[in-house]
Amino acid sequence: MKQLAEITRRWWGEVPIYLYALGCGGVVLYLWSRFDIPYEGAGSTTSFQIIYTVAIAWFFFDIIYRLIRERPARPLAWAKKRYLSAGSLAAVIASAPALAMCAILIPVFSSLKAMIPLFTPFDWDVTFIAWERTLLFGNDAWQVMQPILGYPLITAAIAVFYHLWVLLLYLGVTVVALSGSVNDDLRRRFFLSYALAWSLVGGLLATMLASVGPVFAEPILAIPDFAAQMEYLHWANQQVPVMTIPVQDTLLESYNTNDNGLGRGISAMPSMHVAVCVLFWLTAREVSKTAGRIFFWFMVLIWIGSVHLAYHYALDGLVSLAAIWGIWKLAPQVFKAWDALPLPWSQPALRTNTVPAE
Repeated sequence: MKQLAEITRRWWGEVPIYLYALGCGGVVLYLWSRFDIPYEGAGSTTSFQIIYTVAIAWFFFDIIYRLIRERPARPLAWAKKRYLSAGSLAAVIASAPALAMCAILIPVFSSLKAMIPLFTPFDWDVTFIAWERTLLFGNDAWQVMQPILGYPLITAAIAVFYHLWVLLLYLGVTVVALSGSVNDDLRRRFFLSYALAWSLVGGLLATMLASVGPVFAEPILAIPDFAAQMEYLHWANQQVPVMTIPVQDTLLESYNTNDNGLGRGISAMPSMHVAVCVLFWLTAREVSKTAGRIFFWFMVLIWIGSVHLAYHYALDGLVSLAAIWGIWKLAPQVFKAWDALPLPWSQPALRTNTVPAE
């Protein structure tokens, strides 16, 4: 009974997250219907399978790590008590809705990202290029970085880290949902911010500021300004495999064939790579200083990589940083208002007109 009460309490505290997610789902269903876009259920299935697999892998990693660290005298009894107790199982059940939301969010976002050209043309690239050159005294951001980063081994290494980012979408959210180091207030703040990030930053802002980024500027918009950058990246790929090159080719092919599957769609401003990294950094620094430092430098690396690998203008990351910071500050206010509401199952205090005896 105690575990059921704990699950109910946590779910009730997270209701604003799921109400918002349902609202976004309604908007998405309308857009799919309005523009006759078929939804590919395979994307959601794949996303659920990845999170399920990652959760199991994290579970075994946690067991091995703690066995080595704590060295219990009776490992099986210790593992049973820690991982199969009613409290542990309740924590997993309580985390299920948040993880399900994350699994659905990624393929839905991919579909919406691919739909941007239906709403608006990609007409912001010229503006962002001009703004960036104004800030950098006539230079493009990649040119400023090139003397330091312009070596095939460095480029290939950055591309590997850029791909490791995807672990945040599956392993990262799983750890936030299940880790005992993340308290309930921080956890729900993260997941509401996560939903807001994908919908507002990756959806609304990406549509309002529609742009394709340096890598697609020439093939889609006939803007040749980044031909030298792409020439370098393809040359570097011939020396040492650069993981992002085949991905960029696939994205362009998907754009030309109207493929809106998982991981598809083209959008530069704002950078969701940077946005997600900012969110994990803000969360990690609430857990520990060490975790905060690690995720801060990972965020910086991804931001630099997004420019060096031609996915983004430097401004894309700056806008993402500002947007996520605002969302992070907003989320606690939402829960403060929600927590002020009376619990639906609470009993009001009885009031009587009984006069105390003299």
